[in-house]
Amino acid sequence: MTAPSQTAQTLQAVTVAPTEVEHEATAFGLAAPGWVALSMIVVILIMVWKKVPQAIARGLDRKIAAIQGQLAEAAALRAEAEKLRADLQAKAAVAHKDAEAIIAHAKVEAEQIVAQAKIDADDLIARRGKMAEDKIAAAERAAIAEVRAKAAVAAAGAAADLIARRHDAKADKTLVDRTISGLN
Repeated sequence: MTAPSQTAQTLQAVTVAPTEVEHEATAFGLAAPGWVALSMIVVILIMVWKKVPQAIARGLDRKIAAIQGQLAEAAALRAEAEKLRADLQAKAAVAHKDAEAIIAHAKVEAEQIVAQAKIDADDLIARRGKMAEDKIAAAERAAIAEVRAKAAVAAAGAAADLIARRHDAKADKTLVDRTISGLN
């Protein structure tokens, strides 16, 4: 026997094998798949009879309503947050403008204070200069008065000395008499 003839006999043996018919177990004329289908139909009918789909729909509707409420609340919160943000930005802008105005006003006041201080310093220097000039003038007047007083004392002393040397009691009597007669 050759290899191709062996293969042909093997194929003939496989194809010629007797066929056995398998018998499935049945109950009331229904096989297992029929019973599964029947039980599914019964479960679905019970679910419809007990209104399970409506209960599921109501639960889903409640869940949808709750989610919509949460979304509406979130939208309201967002709108409120946006409004607060806008208000705070407006307040910040106003505060920034106020700060700039305060800084500008402070600069103007500082310039005015510096200018006033310069004027006050110039006035003080002028007053102190005048006071110094007045003191110098007063010292000059005092010195002149002192010189005059010393000169008067010296002149009076010299005159008294001259009078004492040149006039005697007789000349004094004539002078006194003349002065007294001039008074009457």
